[in-house]
Parts: sequence; C-alpha cells; structure tokens
Amino acid sequence: MAATVPRTPAVKRRILNRDKLEADITGVAVRVFAECGYEGASIATIAEQAGLSKQNLMYYFPTKQALYERVLDGVLDDWLARMATLADPGQEPRDMLRAYIQAKLRFSREQPWASRVYAMEVIGGAQLYGQQIQSRVVPLLRKDIEVFERWIAQGRIGPINATHLLFAIWAMTQSYADFSAQMALVLNRKQLARKDFDDAEAMITHMVLAAVAITDTAPAPIAYDR
Repeated sequence: MAATVPRTPAVKRRILNRDKLEADITGVAVRVFAECGYEGASIATIAEQAGLSKQNLMYYFPTKQALYERVLDGVLDDWLARMATLADPGQEPRDMLRAYIQAKLRFSREQPWASRVYAMEVIGGAQLYGQQIQSRVVPLLRKDIEVFERWIAQGRIGPINATHLLFAIWAMTQSYADFSAQMALVLNRKQLARKDFDDAEAMITHMVLAAVAITDTAPAPIAYDR
C-alpha cells in the first residue's frame, strides 16, 4: 500500500482557496440560473458577476452543465439534510412534523434562489438532473413513509396517504420561495417578512396536524396590509 503523502501548509491553503473560490462561483451561479434558467444563463455572465474571466471560471467548471449540476448538488444536499428530520422515529409525531415544516420554510426563507433553481429544473421535466433526484430523494422518501406507516400501525396518527401528505408539505412550504413575488404583491409589500413565514408555519402546521388527526391550537388570523 502506498504511503499517504502529508499535506503541507501550502497545499492546505491551495485547497482552502479553491474551495472558497468554487463556493463563490456557485453562490453567483445559483442566482443567475434562478433568474435566467439553464438555457438563458451563460458562463460569461456568471464569470463576470463572480469577478472572474470566463477562462478562469472554466478551469474550475469546464462546462455550464458541470456548474449547473454542482449548484443542484448543493441545493439537494441542503434540502435533504432538512428532510432527514422525519427519519427519526423516536420523536413524537407532533414535534417531528412541526420541526419538519419549520425546516422546510426556513429553507425557503434562507435559500430562495436555490429553491427556484430546483423548481425550474423539475418544472422543465428534470431533463438534466432527474437521475440524481430519483437516486437521492426516493430512498429518503421511502424511509419517511415507513415512519408514517409505523405511527399509523401504533395508533399514534390517523390513517393517511403519507406520500401525498409529504408532496403537499413540499408544495406549501416551497411556494414561499418560488412564488414569493406573487405573495408579496398580494400582501402589498416589496418582499415577504419574517412574520409572513411565522404565520405560514402556524397555518401549515395546523393543517398538517389536523390531517393526521392530531389536535393543535389554531393559529391567529393574519392581518393583511391595506
């Protein structure tokens, strides 16, 4: 077996610098892909906004598809980390569902560009990233469904189609990123505020707990701006 070559401080610095530069590039790219879509986005535009030459950017990401897939890898990593909340069967269903909804709404609030890029890929038929979505999302979804089925068998929640319940939670929470502009217009403001996400969390949690036959206090009515 070949001996492991120790990393010198200079090598470590280069790795850290590369990681930071790639993170800066993907941070710009996620916004450009969200605003322009995959077809409308260009490496030149992303490079310019990242403060790099096109050739320099392509040293790290040789093609637009490679950069796009890296962006979506990051989006899915974050999304699945929050989704994994349901995989712990030891918690109470009420607490777990509340934490799950809170995590999904936090993703919409903190990562709106990421949510929109993912949504646009799926709306377009997941032509470029469908295999990764299927291979990574489906196994975790099945684990979550098993948790619901165990709760149902134990009489801890009422009978429910867990797959479609999760689809509904995804749609309700992700809409606060993907359709935030429409919501802000309806609420007569420039953008959604933290209180809007808090109100959404209360309402969605109440609806979901009611759907699985867990009683919960109804949320206070929302006061719309005039």
